[in-house]
Amino acid sequence: MRIHLIAIGGSAMHNLALALQANGHQVSGSDDEIYDPARSRLANAGLLPASIGWDADRITPEIDVIILGMHARKNNPELIKAQNLGLEIHSYPSFLYQQAKEKKRVVIAGSHGKTTTTSLIMHVLRKSNTSYDYLVGAQLPDFDRMVRLSDSPLVILEGDEYLSSPLDARPKILHYRPHLAVITGIAWDHINVFPTFEDYLDSFRKFLQSIEPGGTVFYFEGDAVLQKLIEEAPSGIQCIPYRAVPSGEKEGQVLLEGAPAEWNLFGNYNRQNLQAAWQICKSLGVSRATFAEALKSFNGPALRMQQKYASEDLMVFRDFAHAPSKLMAGLKGLREQFPERKLKVVFELHTFSSLNKDFIPLYKGALDPADEAVVFFLPHTLEMKQMPPLDHGFIKSAFGRQDIKVITSTTDLKNWLENEKQKGGVFAMMSSGNFGNLGE
Repeated sequence: MRIHLIAIGGSAMHNLALALQANGHQVSGSDDEIYDPARSRLANAGLLPASIGWDADRITPEIDVIILGMHARKNNPELIKAQNLGLEIHSYPSFLYQQAKEKKRVVIAGSHGKTTTTSLIMHVLRKSNTSYDYLVGAQLPDFDRMVRLSDSPLVILEGDEYLSSPLDARPKILHYRPHLAVITGIAWDHINVFPTFEDYLDSFRKFLQSIEPGGTVFYFEGDAVLQKLIEEAPSGIQCIPYRAVPSGEKEGQVLLEGAPAEWNLFGNYNRQNLQAAWQICKSLGVSRATFAEALKSFNGPALRMQQKYASEDLMVFRDFAHAPSKLMAGLKGLREQFPERKLKVVFELHTFSSLNKDFIPLYKGALDPADEAVVFFLPHTLEMKQMPPLDHGFIKSAFGRQDIKVITSTTDLKNWLENEKQKGGVFAMMSSGNFGNLGE
């Protein structure tokens, strides 16, 4: 097929383009901005657009399918041309479902822990020589791409609750209709498209309704909001609660089905993810022995509490955290792992929600596990998102800590880090952004 991706530079979109090309399709794409790693990966595959920007002349009747990314707008000239020509247009989750509708579908949903849970399932299935397709939200060791499409009868999908495309305001998770599902927990996010918590909650309510009749959902029973939502689940599906896998007697050990197993990650929230992954793998026929053996070599996905540096006096972790629940869970895990060490956090306000004055108070207490805390944001980010300035005093009050240091320039952040690293401690660099291109 001839397939054109509008907004090819997105994380999922460029990986989908690479997967489609690998399957022999004729692939093209466009975008008004493409940054690394997408830019380099598309260039290496010969898929980088010859010119950046939109051009309606790229759209011809010979194209079989248009895949529309969320970054595009309804008035995109290429989209308008495709509509006028009557071409088949999909969001990427809609397209994925078309490729997976005859497969057994496993979807990992929830406000946090999705990527770690999904990547652990993928790691175990690979170690057990199981064939499967997948979509995951981070680059994983030993995996060339974040998307795979083949003739496998099984697909593992990380289920994002964000909107599907400019033409499709449904959450992505509503496309997939899983046979097996996980909901890791629910904490309000994406305030720009879910202006109230009830709006956000409704996406998961509809997700439960989308599970195939006779299907199964595993849910974290320690989440009171989720527990209540499960009471509304359709009668035709099985709802099974889970809790965190217990810690073992030794460091780096958990009790899987009551027996010790090696585990390289830390924190209660990761042991919750571990339990969710185990429930899915067990449902797919993976034995405890196979699962436990695979755990030994699992070190987590990129930028999910990833250790970037370690010495006797200094440790640095990088975490892809932006929502209050993710921030709190990550810091609690570090506090549990290093109870005697000075814990220092730099948290970047980067997403629309995290920069929104109505949302920021939800972070109250989230930085409390840290001994020292920096909140970092760039005024330029606010300008780009057409949002009002943020007062430093408001940020301190909203987070509930007057000792927070608020930094608004990359140079000042570098200077603070250079000074603090001389004193040692455990540093947590937490953001869905890149700290103003701070670098390593």
